[in-house]
Amino acid sequence: MHQYLFFIGDFPIRSYGLVLSLAIILATATAYFLAKQDGRWHQHVPDMGIYCGLAGIIGARLWDVFFFDWDYYQHHLLEIPFVWQGGMAIQGGVVLGTLVGYWYTKKHHIDTWAFADIVAAPAVIMGQAIGRIANLLNGDAFGRPTGSNFGIVYPDTTLAHQVYGNQPLWPAEVWEGQIDIIIFVLLLILRTTNHAKGQVFIAYAVLYSIARFFLEFLRGDYGTLALGLKSAQLTSLAVIIIGTALFILVGLKGQKISEPATNQPVKKGKR
Repeated sequence: MHQYLFFIGDFPIRSYGLVLSLAIILATATAYFLAKQDGRWHQHVPDMGIYCGLAGIIGARLWDVFFFDWDYYQHHLLEIPFVWQGGMAIQGGVVLGTLVGYWYTKKHHIDTWAFADIVAAPAVIMGQAIGRIANLLNGDAFGRPTGSNFGIVYPDTTLAHQVYGNQPLWPAEVWEGQIDIIIFVLLLILRTTNHAKGQVFIAYAVLYSIARFFLEFLRGDYGTLALGLKSAQLTSLAVIIIGTALFILVGLKGQKISEPATNQPVKKGKR
């Protein structure tokens, strides 16, 4: 677990920032491959990767500041941009990234739901899986004490160690990254079925929210908000309920897609 990879003079190269950047790049590459395979919109993917990636970072940071750690940041406003300290809520990143993606598709006359199914949902969850590696290396998004010899013991330079010391903690961020990969595969399988337009993206939101709801019982980096639940759990419950209803409604009334579009060979005329 290395927070700092090396230094250029006094400037640290942090593993958190490097892996987070890698997550955005590889998610964009995944999206490009899926769009190229489908035969539509791949030329827009690099631009969307930049716009949605930046929006995701901003949204994730602001969501954490205002919903998870406002008690601290209201007295340390100048530290809000210090993302390398940890504190990035993926739910906020998905919300703002989705809004920017919606704006981009409308601006360029792209079918938003089709694009979300073909490209966005699988690529985003892959980026999330890689992003959890950044959390592990940085010692944030950590679990609570296991009460046994099982668990991760973080080094004394991390926030996790400052909170819990040498106690073994549940590997919540590790398990979430692994579950994200499983969701990625399930979404790829769903894309091959006779689904309605929009169902793949909705399935992404619901599946991730289910996983996040239960994993939050193992998290130890912030406390409960209401009804004995954490803010991420309340958000997840809302997404599960609304998303499930939308999945069923879209399936009943939506346009069915039997198989992804493919590039068809173009017949050449005489020259």
